[in-house]
Parts: sequence; C-alpha cells; structure tokens
Amino acid sequence: MGFLDTFKGNQYKTELENLQQQYKILETEMDIQKQTYTTLEEKYNSLEAELKNTQQDYQNLQQLMTPEMKEAIVLQKELQRLKNEIEEQKVKLKTDLEKHQIKLKTETAIKQKELNELDSKIKVQNSEKIKLEIDIKEKKKQVAYLDDELLVQEFGLYEPKFDFANALGYKEALSNIRTKQKVMIKEKSAVNGATGWTVNGDATQGKKMVNDTQKLLLRAFNQECDELVNKVKYTNFDASLDRINKSAEAISKLGTIMNISIRREYLHLKQDELRLAFEYQVKKQEEKEAVKAAKAEQREQAKIQKELEERRRKVEKEQTHYQTAYEKLKAQIEQNPDNADLLQKQQEMEATLSDIDKALTDIDYRQANMRAGYVYIISNIGSFGKDIYKIGMTRRLEPQDRIDELGGASVPFNFDVHAMIFSDDAPSLETALHKAFEDKKVNMVNHRREFFHVTLNEIKEVIKKNFDKTVEFIDIPDAEQYRVSEKMRNCKN
Repeated sequence: MGFLDTFKGNQYKTELENLQQQYKILETEMDIQKQTYTTLEEKYNSLEAELKNTQQDYQNLQQLMTPEMKEAIVLQKELQRLKNEIEEQKVKLKTDLEKHQIKLKTETAIKQKELNELDSKIKVQNSEKIKLEIDIKEKKKQVAYLDDELLVQEFGLYEPKFDFANALGYKEALSNIRTKQKVMIKEKSAVNGATGWTVNGDATQGKKMVNDTQKLLLRAFNQECDELVNKVKYTNFDASLDRINKSAEAISKLGTIMNISIRREYLHLKQDELRLAFEYQVKKQEEKEAVKAAKAEQREQAKIQKELEERRRKVEKEQTHYQTAYEKLKAQIEQNPDNADLLQKQQEMEATLSDIDKALTDIDYRQANMRAGYVYIISNIGSFGKDIYKIGMTRRLEPQDRIDELGGASVPFNFDVHAMIFSDDAPSLETALHKAFEDKKVNMVNHRREFFHVTLNEIKEVIKKNFDKTVEFIDIPDAEQYRVSEKMRNCKN
C-alpha cells in the first residue's frame, strides 16, 4: 500500500470517529427530550383528571344549590348588567362633558379674540387721542410762533437813545432810573388820583379807597412793565414799548371815576427803563463778542508764535546738518580740487544753504512784522450757496491750516480757496476789502462776520484795480463732497 493510500485511510478513520461522537451526542439529546415528553405527558394526564374531578364537583354543587342560591346568582348577574350600564352611561356622560368643554373653550377663545380686538381698537383710539393732543399742542406752538414771526416781520430798526462807553455804564444808568421810580412811588407821585373823594360822606374813607385803588392799579402796571423789560429783545422792542403805553392808557380808563392815572414823568421813566434794558443787553453782547474775538486773536497769535518757533528749530537743525556736511565736502575738495562730482555737489549744497538762510530770514521777518500774512477769498457753496464769499486774514506760515479749521464740524462741507494774497500788512488789506463790500455783508449787525453776498468778478475787480494785479484766482470751486452728495441724491430719486 502506498503513502497516499495510508494517508486516505487515516483521514477516513478520523471522519468516522467524528461521526460516531456526533451520533452519541444526538442519542443523548433524544433521551433528554423523551424524558421531557414523558414528564409533560404525565402532567397533562394529571390536569385532565383534575378537570374531570372539578366538572363532577360543579355538577354535584349544582344539584346541592337551593332556589334561593340560584336566585341570588341571577340577581348577581342582573347587578353586574346594571353596573355595566352605569359604566356605559359614565363613559357617555364623560364624552358629552368633554365635547361641551371643547365647545366652551372654542366659544371662550372667540370671545377672548373679540375682547383682544376691542382692546386693540381702544389702544389705537388712545394713540390717536394722544397724537391729536400732541398735534393740538404743536398747533398752539405754531400759532405762538406765528405771533412771534409777525413781531419779527413788523419790528423797526432801533435807534439807540443812550451812548455809554461800556455795559457797566448802562447797568448803572438802569439802577439809577429804577431808584427814581422807587422814590416816586414812596412819595406817592407816580399816580394821580382824586383828592375830594368821599364814601358815605366820609372823606377819610374816600381818601383810603382812592389810595388802595392807586396801589392796586400801579402794582398791575409795574408787573406788566417788569415782564416786558425782562423779555425785551430786538424783535419785540416796538411792541413792548407800545404795550407799556397802552397799559398806562388802560389804567387811566379803569380809574376814570376817581381820576386815577399814571403820571407822565413815571411813564417816561418806564419807557427809558425799557430802552436801557435793551441797550444794556446789546452792549453786553457786543462786549462778549469782543472778548471772544480777542481770545481768538490771542490763540491765533500763540499758534503763529509756536509755528514760527517750531519752523525755526527745524530750519536751524537742517542748517546745522547741511553746514557740517558742507565743511566735510570742502575738506574733500581741498584734497581733490579737480573732482567734478565734488564741485557739482558743492554748488548744490551752497544753493540749499542759501535757501535755508532765506527761510531763516523769512522767519525773522515774520516775527519782527506780525502784520504780515495772507488775505484769503474762500467759498462753501454746499453750506451757503453761490456768490457767498468769506474774506478773511491769517498770519499762519501755512495759511491752508486756517482754512481747514474753518471747514470743521460746524459746516457740512469744506471751504474752497479762490485766492490767497500775501501782504506785508494783511490786516489793512482785509479791512480795505471789507469796506469795499460793506453794503454786501451778509450780517449787517455783527461786523466780525466776514461773509459777503458778492460775485467773484466784483472781488477780482476791486483787488486788481486797487491792490495787486498779479493775484491768481480759481473761478470754479472743486466743492467735491457737495457735488458727489448731489449726484448721490439725484441717483436715489
């Protein structure tokens, strides 16, 4: 037998042994299942026997039951039926109750919605009421504004009656005139009145009655005059003076029976008090403007001085730098006198040093002559419209800095420069131009406002004819931000 036959014989033998082991396992499992089946069969037979015994016991019990017991069983079944009916009724009632609750909730929701809508209408009406009240207040304000506007439109130009040097003079005069009024009141010479008046034939009571009436009417007159004096201004002066006169006339009419009237001397004092109070306010405002201008001038002078000092330091530092370099260059030239590059560089450095010397001379000149500066002509068409020009003056080394300050947050757009004129006496040139266009001032009251309603050609003509023919003007302002804003606005529309 060969090797392969021996190998196959061993293989078959091993497989047979495995099959025999599996057969034994299956036989064991079958024995266990048989035992389980036998046990279950025994239990079934036992239960079947018990069921038969129970049926037999039930039949025996049926035979032993009395009619009463049978009737009790019937009644018990009837009771169970009634219980079932009651349960069914409960279920039905519960269902009906749930349906009623759902219906009630629906109706409640509808009513709540109606209530909310009604509440919203009330709120809207309240809002409209508040809006109407606000509108009424605004209309009242507009009516009051229209009254003030009529006063503004109708007031006349005021001609000063007094001419004190300062506000203190007006204040002292105002105090004196009020003292005179107090003296007249104390001496009972402010108001006329009947001297022979009697009450029930009693002259003493008659005199007392006249005195009491005089005091009452004079107090009413003084209160009205005080209110007018406290609120007097340019636009209501004429109306206030007229009210003082009419108030005096009204007092005379009320006191006709007792011959009571405001004396002319006292009325004149009240009229002068009104004038003094008004002129005092005007003078205070003028002095306030003057102080403001002086402070601005001081700030400007300080800026100029600081600017000059800073420029001098910068130029002197630059001069030192170039002078040092120039000395080194000269030493190089001594060693190489024919070097063309060094000679060319020497000429350039000498020109630079000459410019530096000139700059220092200019700074010395500006410090020595503080009236030297620039008169500028500028406009701001976006803020003020066409043909409105500001003619001002600055002594800054860089005049554009002043123009940039003027175009700050107080105006919506920057100023454009039409001309920048250097002058040895800039204040005089500015004053001369202001006088030339005095009748073209935008603000005729405050002379420190330097805006003029005039064309650029008129300004050109005056400057070139009387001051400087070489001044160059920029006719059309850039007004870049204004023009771009207008373009954007037109595109949106």
